[in-house]
Amino acid sequence: MDKSYNKDIENKWQKYWDKYNIYRFDPKSKKKIFSIDVPPPYASAGHLHIGHALHYTQFEIIARFRRMQGYNVYFTPCFDDNGLPTEKYVEEKYNIDKSQISKKEFRELCLKESGKVEKEYADRVFKRLAHSYDWSLLYTTIDKNSQKISQWSFLDLHKKKLAYRSEEPTIWCTHHKTALAQAEIEDVKRQTKLNYIKFDNLTIATTRPELLSSCVGIFVHPDDKRYKKFIGKKIKVPLFNYEVKIMKDEKVDSEFGTGCVMVCTFGDTCDIEWWKKHKLELKVSVDEGGRLNEKAGKYKGLKLKEAREKILEDLDKGGLLVKQEDLEQNVGACWRCNTPVEFIVTKQWFINTLKYKKELINQGRKINWNPDFYRKRYEDWVNNLQWDWCISRQRFFGVPIPVWYCKKCGEVLLPDEKNLPIDPEISKPKKKCKCGSNEFVPEGDVFDTWMTSSMSPEIAVRFDKKLLPMSLRPQSHDIIRTWAFYTILKSYYHFKQIPWKDIAIGTFVLDSKGKGMSKSKKNAIWADEIMEKYDTDTLRYWVGSATFGSDLMFSENEMLAGRRFLTKLWNASKFSLMFLEKYKAKKVKLNKFDEYFLFKLDDVINKATKDYENYKIGDAKKLIDNYFWHYFCDNYLEIAKKKLYEGKDESAKYTLYKILVNILKLYAPIVPHITEEIYSNFSKKSIHISEWCDVENYDKKLEKIGDDALELISDVRKFKAKNNKSLKEPVFLTLDKNKFKDVLEEIKNVVNAEEIKDGEFNVEFVDG
Repeated sequence: MDKSYNKDIENKWQKYWDKYNIYRFDPKSKKKIFSIDVPPPYASAGHLHIGHALHYTQFEIIARFRRMQGYNVYFTPCFDDNGLPTEKYVEEKYNIDKSQISKKEFRELCLKESGKVEKEYADRVFKRLAHSYDWSLLYTTIDKNSQKISQWSFLDLHKKKLAYRSEEPTIWCTHHKTALAQAEIEDVKRQTKLNYIKFDNLTIATTRPELLSSCVGIFVHPDDKRYKKFIGKKIKVPLFNYEVKIMKDEKVDSEFGTGCVMVCTFGDTCDIEWWKKHKLELKVSVDEGGRLNEKAGKYKGLKLKEAREKILEDLDKGGLLVKQEDLEQNVGACWRCNTPVEFIVTKQWFINTLKYKKELINQGRKINWNPDFYRKRYEDWVNNLQWDWCISRQRFFGVPIPVWYCKKCGEVLLPDEKNLPIDPEISKPKKKCKCGSNEFVPEGDVFDTWMTSSMSPEIAVRFDKKLLPMSLRPQSHDIIRTWAFYTILKSYYHFKQIPWKDIAIGTFVLDSKGKGMSKSKKNAIWADEIMEKYDTDTLRYWVGSATFGSDLMFSENEMLAGRRFLTKLWNASKFSLMFLEKYKAKKVKLNKFDEYFLFKLDDVINKATKDYENYKIGDAKKLIDNYFWHYFCDNYLEIAKKKLYEGKDESAKYTLYKILVNILKLYAPIVPHITEEIYSNFSKKSIHISEWCDVENYDKKLEKIGDDALELISDVRKFKAKNNKSLKEPVFLTLDKNKFKDVLEEIKNVVNAEEIKDGEFNVEFVDG
């Protein structure tokens, strides 16, 4: 072995793993399969920060562990290049708007740029992180297979009457000019004004004066005595001079504002509810780009913020603005750009998500959630769903919705499954409409990206139903309402089964001030920069301390701790290998202290294995660390050193071999390069496809003997340190010889005792 561990070793083993296909899934194998539904990273970010690196490495550790356990691991690399993030990346890079060029040109740019970033990710990040993917299984969410499965899903749901098209109020992002689903809305706090406005002889309080031209009614509570005489009468809308009716509804909060509520089409979901319930007029005055339209009269063309200011100014001039109050409110905003959403009436495709809430909750309960409390978050989301899932998007780069509309009668025409994937703007129907017409209008919208990502299990396994359900879905907590929910929904709607047996919620990484990392906050620490400064195994050692479902703060001090660990493992192994050159392990009669250390090792193996199986990597690492530092380095190597140098004690050699090899295997999923390098001294077979640690079930009675002996050794060491003496300083030792009869020689060697007397514990220096 080299004098010290160095980064060249990483490159050496990465090339070896690639050359010999160490991580290739074997479809012909009869081994049990462990499959991972990998989260496809967006191929538009350019970099992965340390939080992403941790999340992806966390479940990669599980892949390595299961492979060593004897599973045939199905582990697919993938990239999410479908949809809005890629479009945004291309628009920003080329400083263009998608509406300025043709769909064909824009899509080609998206494919070109996402392909570049994917290659960078693969080489610069995932391979350097030693991720053990089977690269022959690579997929992207825009490739032909993904499009085919996504479109098949739509056809199947349409056949089952779970997909439908409707013209109705839609959640709309005016920045991206597209419809959104409920799951894509984030609540954001904002400071605003509650404006008290005169409507003839009533005063209305509203935060949305810019929607006055969309006012279709005034509501009061039926029991509010102040307004009973007004119910059923009409009132004039200020500035716009048309009349609306005053009505009653129990949902009005009499305590908020003046107790009179202006209903506009549409300011919020309550407006939509009242509009439907009371069959009100439709007056939409906001266009798709967030500007007022012709219904707003002289305010036409103004952006909403500009319109609000101008309308308030005119109300004030006319003596119609009674007063204003500061108000903090939560508003729904697009989760991509934080623009507050609007509600406009459009024709969209939907999937019925409200029909089977009870069944979807039951499906969630069949899955093993790690940690378990995240199942409650899933159930809360299902219970609180109010909208069906809007799956159509007014974007360019995505999976086309495979639909044509008859020009004559408006009938929906769908392709045959055998012809998928298709782009309806390029392909034409193979048959006439039932009305006899052969003229069709192609659907120009694309699917919501989750429409495809919700089929990730089927996409990953190439629709091989023998591989379903998959074993594990690792993902972050913020997309339980989208990715987890939609995947569970699709699996139930299509196959009446769960998509995976386990779901593990990844660790969320915080910066040194406790804030979540992101490019926009300018607090991201990039994974490739850390690997350049330190090395991959140092970073992975830090990842190994994370607990699924919990937050973890990043500090460079943790990198220094990782580096110290690698140095210690290297040096301890190098020392051990001095005595194990060409050693062939064979069972020998063990002395009691050697048996004790192997008993302790078995205990760690059993507990750490269970922790790995339950996705408690951090707990497993704590156990392994404690054994490595305390039992192996601090004690066993010191206890066995004299016998090892003498070279006659086969018990010590066997024990040293067993401990070192099993420590390497326990750490191998976390730090793959250093363990591979050291293990190569014992075997030509990669440690990562070697058998997992074995246990031999040593006598539990040994635990008390060994624990007491280590405590005694620790007391002698403390005595020497307290007296500023070297640990090698010779001593006279008095102890209960009968109690320690099986380990007297080892105690004598490790504390450097000139003589051991029988009696009550005592330590004296030889020189007095």
